[in-house]
Amino acid sequence: MVHKTVYLAGPISGLSYGEATGWRTEVRDQLLRSGIKAASPLRAKVYIREMVEIDQASPAIDFPDQGMPSPGMDAVAVNVMSNSRGITTRDRFDCLNCDVLFVNLLGTEKVSIGTVMEIAWADAHRKPIVLIIEDEDNLHDHAMIRECVGFRVPTVSEGVEIVKAILGDY
Repeated sequence: MVHKTVYLAGPISGLSYGEATGWRTEVRDQLLRSGIKAASPLRAKVYIREMVEIDQASPAIDFPDQGMPSPGMDAVAVNVMSNSRGITTRDRFDCLNCDVLFVNLLGTEKVSIGTVMEIAWADAHRKPIVLIIEDEDNLHDHAMIRECVGFRVPTVSEGVEIVKAILGDY
């Protein structure tokens, strides 16, 4: 059986774990009912759940001595998955290996550099990009972003339906 995969891109820095994972869990569950898998950049990173605010732009995410690993994950694995190289390596791998990039930028209060990178990687490899963004007044509403995305809608539910239409049975 062939599995189609969607990468769930969107801001993480500045959000709580719940804020960053909430919409991703909902989208994952909706797509799974249609036989479509979803990959989150936060998978296997439950050890950051206790952080008040995730800051991926800072070396503080490297957790060298904070004792943050969850049971079954040692400090070395935590550091390797959460340092700047680990984040970049896996997120790029996911963007290049997914079938569709699903980008949720609703309500962003600061530019998400990581998400912009993910859009660029996906576009460079001609992956379809579904962008969820307000019709106006979003910080990411930029000419280059507009030209890279194939599908732009204002709600997550519309984005999910587009993904199903792209990856559904022929």
